[in-house]
Amino acid sequence: MNYKASPEMRVGHVHLKVSDLDASIAWYRDVLGLDMTQRYGDQAAFLSAGGYHHHLGLNTWQSKAGRKPPEGTTGLYHAAFLYPDRKALGAAVANVRTKGVHIYGAADHGVSQAVYFDDPDGNGIELYWDRPSEDWPRDTDGNLAMINAPLDMDALVAEA
Repeated sequence: MNYKASPEMRVGHVHLKVSDLDASIAWYRDVLGLDMTQRYGDQAAFLSAGGYHHHLGLNTWQSKAGRKPPEGTTGLYHAAFLYPDRKALGAAVANVRTKGVHIYGAADHGVSQAVYFDDPDGNGIELYWDRPSEDWPRDTDGNLAMINAPLDMDALVAEA
């Protein structure tokens, strides 16, 4: 019998290697609005939203003063941050724009709406909102039929 993960399983947090801990803490605080919950000297920090122990870990254990990975290498594609509704996503995207972060992608996937950019170390970041599952597009067999349509970011931000 093949093992099946519990349907209640969730991705709990992301831990990123960064080159400059202080700069990364400031970026995730100012751009994503996360709060630092704990710091381990100049080597690691944990950040979260809403008082959770941590959604994001940052460390310099193997990456202090490191370089961004070159194109064409393996690694993390992006870390995704889920917002509770479209209005909250719009407010977050408005802040990202205000901070001057280069947004390189935005899409309506049918199941979700998402915006993409990089942190200072080149780690991909996705901010997204999931539609209610009953509104997800499905094919005639009932399978998910995700799409990759343009997302009107101005309309998204206007809802904030």
